[in-house]
Amino acid sequence: MIRMFALILSAFLLCLPSYSRAAEPEWRGWRGPDQNGHASQPDLPITWDRSHVLWRTSLPGKGQSSPVIAGDRIFLTSALEDGRQRVVMAVDRKSGELLWSHVAWTGEPEPSHIMNGWASATCATDGERVFAFFGKGGGLLCYSVAGEKLWQQELGDFEGPWGTAAAPVIVGDLVIQNCDADSNAFLVAFDRSSGRQVWRTKREDARGWSTPIVIHVNGRDELVLNGDSGVRAYDPATGTELWYCKSFSGRGTPTVTPAGDLLHVVCGLRGDTYAVRPGGNGDVTATHMAWHTPRNTSRDLPSPIVLGEQSLVMDMRRATISSYDIRTGKEVWRQRVGDSAATGQFCATPVAWNNTAFFVAESGKTWAVRAGAEMEVVAVNDIAADDSEIFRSSITPSGNQLFLRSSTALYCIGQK
Repeated sequence: MIRMFALILSAFLLCLPSYSRAAEPEWRGWRGPDQNGHASQPDLPITWDRSHVLWRTSLPGKGQSSPVIAGDRIFLTSALEDGRQRVVMAVDRKSGELLWSHVAWTGEPEPSHIMNGWASATCATDGERVFAFFGKGGGLLCYSVAGEKLWQQELGDFEGPWGTAAAPVIVGDLVIQNCDADSNAFLVAFDRSSGRQVWRTKREDARGWSTPIVIHVNGRDELVLNGDSGVRAYDPATGTELWYCKSFSGRGTPTVTPAGDLLHVVCGLRGDTYAVRPGGNGDVTATHMAWHTPRNTSRDLPSPIVLGEQSLVMDMRRATISSYDIRTGKEVWRQRVGDSAATGQFCATPVAWNNTAFFVAESGKTWAVRAGAEMEVVAVNDIAADDSEIFRSSITPSGNQLFLRSSTALYCIGQK
């Protein structure tokens, strides 16, 4: 009787529709569901070319926020008229159709670096709402996924010559925004439903573009944020600072990368890299820094990506990847992957799946790399984009497809 019931149940389950894609964690914010740039889907492509482009959609204006996805909607931002107009938009995942595009702000643009622009901060979505950040030009805005504007919080002038880029982060009922700037820098949390400010914490006055991550360690949540003088952790519920680890060369632009029991950090002017053990209290520089490896490379590097026992750091101007042992910081190898004069710089933060890391050049060419005793280049993928397009956004993996944004278009890559 039990065997007969099991057979009937098995047959019933086989007849149920498959919702495997819905069961996968969606890429709803900067660096994905685990905030480390890794995707878990087994069927994502490793190699592709122009023939794998399922659709290409031209986008209004220019931007370099990376796509985020909830259900069948993709959310991005853009800037028009040289920054005088900021736009939030939604694209249909299946067809590439532009579902809605709403002007979030109009006015005279603040200064910004030519490689940054005015729409660099990646959105965050909770599946019901989408949050977009534009710095001085609109602050933090909340829309429904259908495009209805729900609330907006202006957040100040963001003094500095190079614009903003930190993405909003969803933590429980809160949406948290890093507001680093040359003056009046702070970290702020809002109730994501109402837009009510829950807490605001002063930060050191220094320009910065890093996005916080949230980890759970020693029975507590920590909101960890890179910055000009080092990494700081905060209680995400209250904004209270928990610990601080001093850096070495300023410009803490890249997002911290969590891997196992360590946080991997890159800081700017010389591109030094180091690892920190979270969970401390106060100044933990002497007690919780696992290792520090000095470097003398380009400034303003992308965030590192961890593959197995190696942390990979891209020198975006020299098109060179350096690999470091995640436990000791010892350099394993350093190898060039391209010619930045021909392909453009490697500004996009790398992503990884199937034990392979993907580095996107400004030309849209993407190097697929595996890490061992030496670097293995698995593929150089080229969608043959228009020469006028510049790729500085990270790849967004979803299901068995990839979504890659250039300054003016969005591509869906997969099997036809």
